[in-house]
Amino acid sequence: MKTMTCRQLGGPCDLEHTGETADLVIKAQDRHLREAAKAGDASHQPARDAMKGRWRHPRKSLDWYRDVQNTFADLPKN
Repeated sequence: MKTMTCRQLGGPCDLEHTGETADLVIKAQDRHLREAAKAGDASHQPARDAMKGRWRHPRKSLDWYRDVQNTFADLPKN
């Protein structure tokens, strides 16, 4: 298991997401951003919009995805 924060994934807070893979951490971030935006947390809306854009245009988002994968790979296990 490894941990990345919302901020490390492009968000505004330090909520930690833990998972076995970077993909699981990314999905947790997506859920977090969706829930925060739904609750009216305006500080998370820009990151939510960026995440939605990445899901819609995955080819354009490969650099972000590779960066997250590399950062995750370099993290120590919990």
